[in-house]
Amino acid sequence: MSQLLLELLSEEIPARMQARAGEDLARLLGDRLKEAGFAFEKITPYVGPRRLAVVVDGLPARSQDVSEERKGPRVGAPEKALEGFMRGAGLSSIEEAQTREDKKGAYYVAVIERPGRDVQDVLAEIVPDIVRKFPWPKSMRWGDGHLRWVRPLQRILCLYDGAVVNFEIDGVESGNVTEGHRMMGRGPFLVSSFHAYRNTLQSEGHVLLDREERKRVIAEDAAKVCKEAGLELVEDHGLLEEVAGLAEWPVVLLGEMDPAFLDLPPEVIRLSMRTHQKYFAVRDPKTGALAPNFVVVANQLADDGGKAIAAGNARVLSARLNDARFFWDEDLKRGLAEMGEGLSDIVFHQKLGTVADKVGRVAALARELAPKVGADPDAAERAARLAKNDLTSEMVGEFPELQGVMGRYYALELGEDAAIADAVRDHYKPQGPADAVPSEPVAVAVALADKLDTLVGFWAIDEKPTGSGDPYALRRAALGVIRMLLRFDIRLQLTAIETAEIWDRILSQIIGLAKAKYSEQFRQVALHAERAQGVFSSDDILKEWAGSIKAKRRDLLAFFADRLKVHLRDEGHRHDLVDAVFALGEDDLVLIVKRVEALGRFLDSEDGKNLLAGYTRATNILRIEEKKDGKSYAGKPDGRRLKEAEEKDLNAALNEARKKVDAAVKREDFEAAMAALAPLRPAVDAFFDRVTVNVDGDDALRQNRLMLLSQFRDALSAVADFSKIEG
Repeated sequence: MSQLLLELLSEEIPARMQARAGEDLARLLGDRLKEAGFAFEKITPYVGPRRLAVVVDGLPARSQDVSEERKGPRVGAPEKALEGFMRGAGLSSIEEAQTREDKKGAYYVAVIERPGRDVQDVLAEIVPDIVRKFPWPKSMRWGDGHLRWVRPLQRILCLYDGAVVNFEIDGVESGNVTEGHRMMGRGPFLVSSFHAYRNTLQSEGHVLLDREERKRVIAEDAAKVCKEAGLELVEDHGLLEEVAGLAEWPVVLLGEMDPAFLDLPPEVIRLSMRTHQKYFAVRDPKTGALAPNFVVVANQLADDGGKAIAAGNARVLSARLNDARFFWDEDLKRGLAEMGEGLSDIVFHQKLGTVADKVGRVAALARELAPKVGADPDAAERAARLAKNDLTSEMVGEFPELQGVMGRYYALELGEDAAIADAVRDHYKPQGPADAVPSEPVAVAVALADKLDTLVGFWAIDEKPTGSGDPYALRRAALGVIRMLLRFDIRLQLTAIETAEIWDRILSQIIGLAKAKYSEQFRQVALHAERAQGVFSSDDILKEWAGSIKAKRRDLLAFFADRLKVHLRDEGHRHDLVDAVFALGEDDLVLIVKRVEALGRFLDSEDGKNLLAGYTRATNILRIEEKKDGKSYAGKPDGRRLKEAEEKDLNAALNEARKKVDAAVKREDFEAAMAALAPLRPAVDAFFDRVTVNVDGDDALRQNRLMLLSQFRDALSAVADFSKIEG
């Protein structure tokens, strides 16, 4: 089988860049080969700490000859048109083109013959171009060269069916030589195929080429050394991905740490191990607590079985944990309450004030929300006032990932109730689709208040997500609100909460901040306005600048609708049903979801499908006639003008259904509301089968029947806007 092997050997590639680089190399090379007319069976990337490689199987030695016809302008076309055609087709003279006839007359055709090319010639062109334009997140230059690569490029191995593909990139020539592990088998090694390349690297070079194989070895050996010691590995998939990119020949060792450090919070120990040293934590399976051990992945075999390596890593870890202990002790001296004094020095956003300003707003809102989620208002407000204090702590300054986590520990040291301490930790949740929502009422109240304040605040200053840009993670915040409301069946009208002084609080702070920062600017604007049209204060100017609050509220509610559609679509619901329910102006997300679920089940039934078809037909008739007549046919039809039995039956069925629908909606029984619509189906079918709406010569009867159709439309609109439903 014809095969291409390409390896780019360099200094150490950052682990976080390796997987993406392998994908990019395979994609770029595959695309360029296809563009050049080469089909192949499979392309496989391999990445490691020092090498980026790709293997292309089933690659032909030569591309197919290609004959292409390119249609040109008409005979007699302007000179400029002919020149452009010749230039694009590669013709030196128009006589080189053929002429053909169609119904409109004669036109030129260029027949372009492209002979196939040898794959080695094509590779010698495209590989250097790919390397020079490779999309590394960060790259560097070295020496006197011009090439930019992630780290200095040392060797290029490029073989097609065992033969070297010759080219040169910035002084580095391609060849058939690779290198192994720096200390255990550097080589160099001559290779003639991918099979020989892989086997030589593994046997003599001590390099495991396949990233997935390195991950498997690390995971299995780590579990094994822990089991032999009666311990249990704390799994960390993210760390496993990283260390697989740090070791070409992974050797797993179990190390020991000073047990005295175990009195530090376990999150601090684990994060210090993970962030600074790339160690896996270990726990005692009997107690579930961290054990005074760690797992380190070395990149070499040692004569003493790794004892010296483990001991050296233990010393380094002790130094790191000593730093952590210092931060912990210093934070405890200050206490969580005192930490809060520094929040006034941290800017949340220049238009929304400091973190202290945000804390004040969130605390007030958490108190208002507390009864709705079953939380104590005093506890919710207290937790909100403490929630951000650990941002000024030494520990969070060193480990930002521990914000909230450290706040909980400091709150407990302060003597706070466990529910308040847990809320301090959990109020950031959920921080992504995979993150759990808070579970306790106090934490839910604070988490909701924090996210709603963020959303309303950024909407107030017109800092909304645009396209794929969302620098303040507002989509994530909205999804967090939605998940909490639905998870705990929290009955919360979003627009009502927004009117519960939160907009006023935020806008008053925006105005105050702007006046303080731009006082002279607004004074000049105000003076100009006074001269132009009388008294006009800077407050008025600022309020005008803040924009229409009603419009902002509507826009934010629409944003929630979009996020809810995404959430429900991920759970298998139709997005158009969400639109149909949101169109009613409902802003209680729990009720919206109940309506959507009931509507979905109803439309899956035969009655639902037929009523939707009848609704569409009725709506189309009404739209045409109302536009033609220039008026609406809303209102009750005159019962005395109902002549046919079918229209009388439909009117009676509508009156009966509407009573039941209204009663069911009032008690929030949407299943019953949908069931009340089902009996309309035979009456609607009979009406459309036997009754002519647009009767000739009797306009009063025509208008009465249009009003009957309007009643049918309104009856269905009591549960959803059926016009939003897609078929």
